[in-house]
Amino acid sequence: MKLDSSVAAVVTGGASGLGEATVRALAAQGVKVAIFDMNEEKGEAVAKDVGGVFCKCNVTSEEDVDAAFAKARAAHGQERILVNCAGTGNAIKTASRDKQTGETKHFPLDAFNAIIQINLVGTFRCIAKSAKGMLDLEPIDGERGAIVNTASVAAEDGQMGQAAYSASKGGVVGMTLPIARDLAGDGIRVNTILPGIFNTPLMQFAPPQVKDALAASVPFPKRLGNAPEYAQLALTMITNGYFNGEDVRLDGAIRMAPR
Repeated sequence: MKLDSSVAAVVTGGASGLGEATVRALAAQGVKVAIFDMNEEKGEAVAKDVGGVFCKCNVTSEEDVDAAFAKARAAHGQERILVNCAGTGNAIKTASRDKQTGETKHFPLDAFNAIIQINLVGTFRCIAKSAKGMLDLEPIDGERGAIVNTASVAAEDGQMGQAAYSASKGGVVGMTLPIARDLAGDGIRVNTILPGIFNTPLMQFAPPQVKDALAASVPFPKRLGNAPEYAQLALTMITNGYFNGEDVRLDGAIRMAPR
């Protein structure tokens, strides 16, 4: 797919981190970008920087997602590109015992479900609604659209406390090929990136010694990933017409330890 001002894109979670880097990379190619995010202040600022449009959106809400797509399409037309970066995580052991009181507890199911709803169901909701709109586009060189999802290396080697997060990201990996097969006949490609440890806004709260230890655990290069590196791979998946149905780790060859 050629990237220029004739193409519209939607990036969920586009106000910061991996999503923001992708927004900026697409806009640098002339693409008209809509940002779906909960952070209105940051989202509006990024949209202003790139000449895009901000759509406040909680991907767990059917109404929010419908309204966001309607706003984005009113501004830019039907998108040919969707990049799903909206997501979050938590860290709770499946079952544990308090060392001081001896009290036992388990992972609260509402907390487990919340992660599934955001990372997995939210991703699928945006894919389904975007792909439906893409079906009405005229194909260019046989292609109507390209979708890039964000999973995590935790989909394959999740750490202690990551049952919900790993399940949600494993679900994104697991549905990539079936969705690519569903949409192949209509000229829509679907791929997924599995980032390792990236220097995103969430990482800013970690003490320097923690970040240094994480960086040292990466085989090569011995550093955290940078958001533009994610964006570069996302653009490759979008522009390379033979890239389809793939799940690709972007992690400096790291394999996560149990903890």
